[in-house]
Amino acid sequence: MPPTRRVLLAGALGLLATAFAQAATPLTVIASSVPHAEILSFVQDKIAPDLALRVIEISGDIRPNRLVLDGDADANFFQHVPYLRAEEKELGVRLAVAATVHVEPLGIYSRHFRALAEVPAGATVALSNNVTNFSRGLTLLQDNGLIRLAPGGDGTFATVNDIADNPKRLAFVEVAPPQLPRSLDDVALSVINGNYALEAGLTPAKDALGLERAEGNPYANVLVTTQALAQDSRIARLSAVLQSAEVAAFIRERYRGSVIPVARG
Repeated sequence: MPPTRRVLLAGALGLLATAFAQAATPLTVIASSVPHAEILSFVQDKIAPDLALRVIEISGDIRPNRLVLDGDADANFFQHVPYLRAEEKELGVRLAVAATVHVEPLGIYSRHFRALAEVPAGATVALSNNVTNFSRGLTLLQDNGLIRLAPGGDGTFATVNDIADNPKRLAFVEVAPPQLPRSLDDVALSVINGNYALEAGLTPAKDALGLERAEGNPYANVLVTTQALAQDSRIARLSAVLQSAEVAAFIRERYRGSVIPVARG
């Protein structure tokens, strides 16, 4: 065999060996328990049992993007794009969005009132202590007539300084997102992320006094990996499955409007 052909054959065999090694190595994904880890469990059990996944469930204030950058995981599934962009700015990196999967509508909840109209003047509202979800919460309060934001601002990064009108003179406290359900006993209203509401036994579609719309919602949850792994065959397979009609049907059936798939199938 001519030397050139031997080199080409060796190169091709090397690529095949690499591909087989990747396929055999479990893909480690960090995911919040509900609904992300539940969706991945459905993928493993019902759609792609041949796709080796190692799912690490998280809860609390750990930094999944940092863990992916440090090589402790291959991907994460817990966040929306505005949150990711804020983290990227802080970390000084650019990660890769591999799949856009679902929306967890942000909701306004209360243990003291049955309607937003009952909330008295001077009441306290708990909001997320991270920049993007705090802003998202202000937008939801505006959509439900409780405040009005100044026009022309960046809706992704609105702060209390952007509130132009606060007719009920609401006060705002910042709480770590996982602790927002626990704040319900202490505040009039709490604006809670969908996954933490579900973990706390709340049903957003039924229990929320105000709930985000899914249509045109920029806060879809995404599968995120590094730029280096963006073309990995395991990532590509998982991305395709997460955006499939089968996963969309599972989300609709299981969560009944509390989690809404992006896929229309």
